[in-house]
Amino acid sequence: MTPSKNPFSPRAKKDRIDSLAASTARDHGSPTATSVEEAKVSDAGSIGDEEGVSLWRSAWQRLRRNVVFLVGATIIVLFLVLSLIAPWIAPYDPTDRVLIDQVARQSNPVPGPQPGHPLGGDFRGRDLLSRLIVGSRQTLMVGVLATLGGLLGGVTLGTLAGAFGGWVDAAVMRVVDVLLSIPSLLMAFTIAAMFERPSQWTLITAIAIVQIPIFARLLRGSMLAQRKSDHVLAATALGVKRAPIVFRHMLPNSIGPVIVQATLVLATAIIDAAALSFLGLGNPDDRMPEWGQMLGQSQEYFNTFPHLAYYPALCIIVVALGFTLVGESLREALDPKSRR
Repeated sequence: MTPSKNPFSPRAKKDRIDSLAASTARDHGSPTATSVEEAKVSDAGSIGDEEGVSLWRSAWQRLRRNVVFLVGATIIVLFLVLSLIAPWIAPYDPTDRVLIDQVARQSNPVPGPQPGHPLGGDFRGRDLLSRLIVGSRQTLMVGVLATLGGLLGGVTLGTLAGAFGGWVDAAVMRVVDVLLSIPSLLMAFTIAAMFERPSQWTLITAIAIVQIPIFARLLRGSMLAQRKSDHVLAATALGVKRAPIVFRHMLPNSIGPVIVQATLVLATAIIDAAALSFLGLGNPDDRMPEWGQMLGQSQEYFNTFPHLAYYPALCIIVVALGFTLVGESLREALDPKSRR
């Protein structure tokens, strides 16, 4: 005969407590400890019903709450809108010498601010505000085209180095190392001076060549990291040819940091263009105003009329700051270390 269980033993008390907890859970619909543990195991072993978030979407969710990014994006949007509608909102034609009757070489070479001309005129009697507004279009065109040229050349060299490796990688990187060893502004100055006549296109060409090694080295490093990734190794093991692997797997996954760098380089391109125009290596035709060109033309009158240099310099600084803020915010948003 089996001995009866002691109702006052610790084991019996534990059984009664578990039974009471289970009964209470069934009555009130609350989960028991066992169900909670099962839920934890189930949640740990399942992916869940929520959709996955891509890298760029995750970055955008972070950027929307980033004040630095919003400030930079606002500056860029205003600059783009101003560049697009500049001919229609400029008070006067930038080539019209509407204040020429107030220009006196000895007594008053530069007309000051007055009704209808809030910033005054330049040394040729042209409205300064109109030239600043219209000059935004030329500044944007120089910066964007120079960055696109450098991006295209850098992507080409970086793809060759990262895809083939070996002697191709060594040859391309030695050329890139030589270009990077020369100060960027000095190299741009040398390239622009090699042309017989300075123009807007010589300015764009010089700045684009300076930017090529930056993009090439960055893309090459990203592609070398992709060569050892699981999806590239799997495609290679399956016998996929080199070209599809490069253009479908390696390049799309490596281009992100290059795009981020392009926003930073665009700010540098605008500053370099202004520097070269200031030195007289930009477009000599002042009928097409550009901020760097206006800055260079103002040096003769800087001691007595410094505002001729302050306004275009301020425009260059603000626009370059906008692109820099956006580029740095993108870099932080896409950096895995900063998302921890």
